[in-house]
Amino acid sequence: MQIRDLPYADPGVPDVRSGTGFLLWLGRRQLGGQLKCLLWGLLFQLGIAGLPLGVGLAVQAVVDHDGGRLALGLLLLAVLGVAIAVGDTMVHRAAVTNWITAAARVQQLLSRKTAELGSLLTRRVAAGEVVAVSTGDVEKIGWFVEAASRFAAAAVTLLVVCVGLVLYQPDLGLVVALGVPVLALAALPLLPRATRRADVQREKAGRATELASDTVAGLRVLRGIGGEELFLRRYRAASQEVRRAAVRSARMWALIAAVQVLLPGLLLLTVVVHGARLALDGRISVGELVTVYGAVALTHHALRNFEEIAMAYSFSRPSASRAARVLALTRTTTEPTAEDDPRKEGARVDDPRAGGPRADGSRVDDPRADGPRADGPRADGSRTDEPRADGSRTDEPRAGGSEEEGPRADGSRTDGPRAGGSEVGGPPAGGSTAGGLRDLYDPVTGVLAPAGRLTAVVCGDPDAAGRLADRLGGHPADPGDGHVSVLLGGAPLDGLPLDAARTAVLVQDKDPVLLSGTLRELLDVPSSGAVAAEAALEAAQCGDVLDALAQASVDTGGDPMRTRITERGRSLSGGQRQRLALARSLVTDPEVLVLDEPTSAVDSHTESRVAAGIKRLRAGRTTVVLASSPLLLDVADRVVLVHEGTAVAAGTHRALLAGESRYRAVVTRETDAERTLDTELRQLEELEGESA
Repeated sequence: MQIRDLPYADPGVPDVRSGTGFLLWLGRRQLGGQLKCLLWGLLFQLGIAGLPLGVGLAVQAVVDHDGGRLALGLLLLAVLGVAIAVGDTMVHRAAVTNWITAAARVQQLLSRKTAELGSLLTRRVAAGEVVAVSTGDVEKIGWFVEAASRFAAAAVTLLVVCVGLVLYQPDLGLVVALGVPVLALAALPLLPRATRRADVQREKAGRATELASDTVAGLRVLRGIGGEELFLRRYRAASQEVRRAAVRSARMWALIAAVQVLLPGLLLLTVVVHGARLALDGRISVGELVTVYGAVALTHHALRNFEEIAMAYSFSRPSASRAARVLALTRTTTEPTAEDDPRKEGARVDDPRAGGPRADGSRVDDPRADGPRADGPRADGSRTDEPRADGSRTDEPRAGGSEEEGPRADGSRTDGPRAGGSEVGGPPAGGSTAGGLRDLYDPVTGVLAPAGRLTAVVCGDPDAAGRLADRLGGHPADPGDGHVSVLLGGAPLDGLPLDAARTAVLVQDKDPVLLSGTLRELLDVPSSGAVAAEAALEAAQCGDVLDALAQASVDTGGDPMRTRITERGRSLSGGQRQRLALARSLVTDPEVLVLDEPTSAVDSHTESRVAAGIKRLRAGRTTVVLASSPLLLDVADRVVLVHEGTAVAAGTHRALLAGESRYRAVVTRETDAERTLDTELRQLEELEGESA
């Protein structure tokens, strides 16, 4: 693989069991580049190792006054010089190629994982760690990959030098053969401590980076509460901890470097002293002494690769471990089990797939028990949109103006909780669809969003609402071992292919992110094409945002669609950012749109118009809004109250407001005293009615 061939068509499936396993997998995937770098490295290193032979040959030729051998020695030096020049150039080229291609492979793997997990990634991994993995860690991993082949070439070269010196001059060669392994392995006892100190330094640096990121992200809030100095002191303290950890780590690496200089010097001194004695005794020639001396002196160059690979591994292993942790994250999937069988005995009465009688005698698949539904066939073959005997339709109010929602003859309500806590208005049996749409159902909470309807969900707890929104989108932050998927049309959403699931259900969370770019680029998202950007902006009440962008544009001729939006929309107010994000979601036009508090940052007048816009633009499409605002709840076709993680009531906003005290407490912010007084008044009215 050459740099010009990037990116990879398929970066492969990595070994994410450990950091070391990931590094080995990456090395195997770069095998061609590694072998190429190894061969060029051998040419370079062996060329250097051969220089003493040419020098010794030339020196001995001068001593012996042998012109032919002198010419041979000079020719050998010239050939070795060319080999060193070519080898050095090509090994550097190959090593850099290995580094860049390895880093590119890791970045592609991280990009693929980011695209797969989406916003779920930062819910499972700290944002600072994601930034560290995608920037500095990628470089460290690439460093180890490119250093590995150069280290292999250096190891082979040292082996050749030791064997060659033993054969060339056994007396001195044995000293070198025994000393070089000691030099190569001398730093090993120091590596664990150096690695631990380096890990501590990186950990503290990561915390400081996260603190800096949080400070910058919340700078506006910090200024509002006067907390800049507090966070500045915290960052200053964290920075000093990083400095101290870096100094301690540098001391260990300085000690390792000193050992790598001291021991070769001692070996060289030993060779010189011993060789001088052998030369005085006439057992070796001057040329042989020069050759051995030069070979030992030049081993320092190869030994530096041992120090480098030790540093590269100690720095890259934690980086590879972090990358492996991120790459090991998977999309939550659910295999169909016996619990998903709607015919299973003991299935919940509010499970839209489970046919059979409810506690009040009605059936889940009986549309008459629940009031109006989306037009479509009933289980008995009749249709909800057929006329009644009196000429009215099941989806219209009966004669006299009364609607099906309200009290039954038995005193129960179609818009309130049934016996057993089951929900009202469930879809036809088996999760059948209306107009090609599919119902969305959460078996854990019992929340049901009928196809083609606007369903509002009231939780009372904003955090619980956020977790429910994630579940409905198939992105639970912490699924756990007993994870149960939401059902789309009776099928587990997690079991659908990723593209199909994302096309079907879109979740807009409380804090949507606006990417930098023009407004046209912001709204240029994958969509069905049925909703124009202008219609979405109008529904989201973005007129004032367009005016502000038009005034802010300098070189766009007043065209707001061509005006650039700063990173995260920092130049806009919170309400403006929220409405632009809503417009982007409306443009996408998914089958099911889940909105978590889409109007929490706008005023009530604008919120009323936004609610009407959502109702109008999403007509006939399935929409779930998690909110507690009466303005949004009043336009919903159906409202579900979730209490302590379970759907306990369903109906219209006004019906629940009149008949469900828990709902009224959440929506109207009713106090405990007011709730107690209301209960006492109701009991008094019931007693008066019984006495009458």
